Amino acid sequence: MSNKIDLFRIPAADKERLRVLFLAKHAESGGSLHGEDGNHAIYHHEVLTTLRAIGLDVTPASDFTALFGPTDHDYLFTLLNRAGYPMSEMLGPLLAQRIGLPALGASPILRGLSDDKHLMKTVAVARGVPVAPWLIARRGCQWIPYPDFAFERLVVKPNASSASWGVSMPTDWETAKNDIAKLHAEGHDVIVERYEGAYDVVVPVLGGAEPILLSTMRFEMPGDEGNFRSYEEKRGLSEGPKERLVAMKNPVMTRKIREYTRAMLPELWPFDYGRFEFRYTPTTGEVLFMEVNLSCNLWSKKTVSGAAQLAGLTHAQLIEHIAAYSMDRQGVITAERVPFDLAMMPEDVGGETIEV
Repeated sequence: MSNKIDLFRIPAADKERLRVLFLAKHAESGGSLHGEDGNHAIYHHEVLTTLRAIGLDVTPASDFTALFGPTDHDYLFTLLNRAGYPMSEMLGPLLAQRIGLPALGASPILRGLSDDKHLMKTVAVARGVPVAPWLIARRGCQWIPYPDFAFERLVVKPNASSASWGVSMPTDWETAKNDIAKLHAEGHDVIVERYEGAYDVVVPVLGGAEPILLSTMRFEMPGDEGNFRSYEEKRGLSEGPKERLVAMKNPVMTRKIREYTRAMLPELWPFDYGRFEFRYTPTTGEVLFMEVNLSCNLWSKKTVSGAAQLAGLTHAQLIEHIAAYSMDRQGVITAERVPFDLAMMPEDVGGETIEV
């Protein structure tokens, strides 16, 4: 079984003429591990070198000042999401919109929606997708009601952050309120949800003639029941057992998660690439939507690239497809469309997992 798609490519003539601005915190780092951001610096360097290997004229920049005034660039490939202050992930798309520069990702208002975990759970509920009970505690709110749901354990985290930064898992409300107050003091809105499920699983989605759903993926670590991976683990800053990237082959679960993903897509379309995240409990088969990321990690060692690899795409083909589709939908180029047969999805053959 295979799935035919149109693989988007940038025509050779456009590669010759286009000037691309590459905006990332570590765009000019040279690819060394960073003391605070860890392997993100390696990731940024890899994408920069991949864009150049594709044949594009790319200028790197590491902060938003590159977008403060007019530019002679034709397109913005931006990975600058966490600039050191809350909700900075919206600034790049907004500044690009202000100066009329087509940019990677999605429109600013869709980026704001997708990055707000509370709003996306509200979208999920409206679309008939199950979620864990939750509440939102916006910064400046003087009254935070006791949860109207029973719990044994809570997850407290910034409402618009990533990579498990700032996450705590208290078992009582007084501790949770203290954790909320700490995050408020650092400038964050906070989401509180009931701890559910055994594993995080994600379905990567690529833009295209229609949304392209890749295989359902997760990271595994030895003895990882509960599947909480800390910021330090995700960024390669801690010692310990090494995680492995696997594709899920449980056809019942994967069909359900793809159905839920498709249900939410109309709220966010069009976007260039994304990752829909769920909690999955193998003993019950329950799948609950958690969050979505429309500017997720494109490093060759992470989930989107891993799923693309299983589908038969190289990392360079993945990056070019995403950039070409983004440019095409915004009128920068007319992309070449090459018929491509995605390899059989692991979930179509059954079993448990397959390592990438």
